[in-house]
Amino acid sequence: MFDTLSDRLSATFKNLRGKGRLTDADIDATAREIRIALLEADVNLGVVKEFIAAVKERAKGAELTGALNPAQQVIKIVNEELVEILGGQTRVLRFAKRPPTVIMLAGLQGAGKTTLAGKLAKWLANQGHTPLLVAADLQRPNAVQQLTVVAKRAGVAWYAPEPGNGVGDPVAVARNSISIAQQKLHDVVIVDTAGRLGVDTELMQQAADIKAAVNPDEVLFVVDAMIGQDAVSTANAFAEGVGFDGVVLTKLDGDARGGAALSIARVTGQPIMFASSGEKLEDFDVFHPDRMASRILGMGDMLTLIEQAERTFDAEQSAKAAAKLSGRGDGEFGLGDFLDQMKAVRRMGPLSKIFGMLPGMTGDMKEQISGIDEKEIDRIEAIILSMTPAERENPKILNGSRRARIAAGSGTKVSDVNKLVERFFEARKMMTQLASGKMPGMPGMPGMGGPGAAGPKRQPKKQQGKKKRGKGVSGNPAKRAGGAGPKPKEEAVNPAAAFGMDPSQMDEKQLQQAMGDFELPADLQKMFKNR
Repeated sequence: MFDTLSDRLSATFKNLRGKGRLTDADIDATAREIRIALLEADVNLGVVKEFIAAVKERAKGAELTGALNPAQQVIKIVNEELVEILGGQTRVLRFAKRPPTVIMLAGLQGAGKTTLAGKLAKWLANQGHTPLLVAADLQRPNAVQQLTVVAKRAGVAWYAPEPGNGVGDPVAVARNSISIAQQKLHDVVIVDTAGRLGVDTELMQQAADIKAAVNPDEVLFVVDAMIGQDAVSTANAFAEGVGFDGVVLTKLDGDARGGAALSIARVTGQPIMFASSGEKLEDFDVFHPDRMASRILGMGDMLTLIEQAERTFDAEQSAKAAAKLSGRGDGEFGLGDFLDQMKAVRRMGPLSKIFGMLPGMTGDMKEQISGIDEKEIDRIEAIILSMTPAERENPKILNGSRRARIAAGSGTKVSDVNKLVERFFEARKMMTQLASGKMPGMPGMPGMGGPGAAGPKRQPKKQQGKKKRGKGVSGNPAKRAGGAGPKPKEEAVNPAAAFGMDPSQMDEKQLQQAMGDFELPADLQKMFKNR
C-alpha cells in the first residue's frame, strides 16, 4: 500500500547523499518533495501541513550533529515524525478486571468487520483467551451465516440466536450475549454490529443503543485503508455520534495510496490498534507505529519478521537442523530438513511479504520481490516429496536413474532435479560455513585466503632486499671451544634416493637392473652411468 510513498521518499533522501551539510535551501527542497509525496498518498491536508512544519523546524534547529550525514539526519527526523502521526506508542487492548471483556466492532459496510471479528477472535484464542463471537449485524443479507462460518474457521464459539436478513433485535442479542458468556465461561465477547453506507442516523443510533446495553470495554472502529479521505470523515462522524477507543485498519495489502492510515490517528485523536493485511485469519496483528514508519522509509520491519518466525517455526526442529549444519547433530543436513524449514517459511506468508520486511527492499529490489513465483516453491516441494526417505537424507546417492524416476514422479524435468540438487549442495556448504563460524575471506580462518590465514608471510618492505647476516664467531673462548659457530654445510641429497634409485649407493648390476625396470631412454641411462 505504501510502495509509492516509500519510493518517493527514498528518491528524496538519495538527493541529499554526498552533501557535507544541510543548507536552508536543501531543507526547503526536501520538505517540498516530502509534501508532494504525502499529498499524492492522499494524506489529510491538515496533517501534511503539520508534519512538514515539524520536520522543517527540527531540521533547522540545533539538534543536528556531526555524527550523522544530511540524509541520515533528515531520515531520522522524518521517521520520528511519522511515528507521531501514526499514534506514537503501541496501544494494547484493555481487559476488564472481571470477565467478560466486551469488544464492540463498528464501521462502514464493506470494511471487513465480520472477517476481522474472526481474526481478532483467533488472535485472542492464541493468546490463551476464550472468545465468543456475537452476530448483532441483523441488517446485511447473510451476515449471520458469514459470522458462523468465520467462527468455525477460527475455532471459536459464537452466539447467533436470530436469523438476520432484517429480522431480530440487535440490541437484545448483544445484551443477552453477556449472560451467555458468563454462563459458559467466555472471558471475551466480540460484538459484530451492522455496517453503514455513510453517516446513517438510524444505524448510528442503533450502535449507540448497543454500546449502552453492553457497556463495552473497547469500541473499535474498523476502517478500510483503501477508501482514502472518506474514512477520516466517517470516523469523525462516528466519534461524535457514538465514540470509539481505537482504530483497526483492514486491507493494508491493497494497492491504494494509504493516506487514511497516515491521517486517521492524528485527525481523530484515537490510536490505530490492529492491522489486517490479507484474507487469511492469520493475517492480523497489533499495529506498531514505529515499525510501520520504518517500513514506509524502506528500513524494513525485522521485529515483526522475528515474531512471525517464532510463531511458525518449531524450535526443537530448528535446533536439530542447526546442529546438523554445525556438525554437532546426528547426520548431515538433508533435503528432508530443507523441506521442513521451507514449509515453516511458507507458513509465515507469501515470500514477497516476508522479503518486503527486510531493510533496503525498495526500488528495483521491490520489483524483483513482487515478481517471485510461488509456484516454483511448489515444484521444489514436489521434487523432494518424490524422493525416498533415504534419498532425502543423503542426496549424494541420486544417480541418473533415480533422478529420472523423481522427475517423472514430480511432473518435472531431469534438469529441474539436477538444478535443485546442485543448488542444495552449494547452499548447504555455505550454511555449514556460517554455522561453524567460518566464512571465505574472513581473518584468522585457516585455508580461507583472508588476512591472517595460514600461509607464507611476506617480509615488511624495509626488510625486503636485505641479505641475512651470517652468524659471527663468539668472542667467548669457552663457546668457541664448545662448537659454537657456523654449522658445517650438509651434503646434498640426490632426489632419486627417495625412490630407491640413488646411483651413488648402487653397484653396476643394480644400476643396470633399475634402468631396465624403468625402461629409461638412452640419454637418461648415460646420465646415470656417469653418476
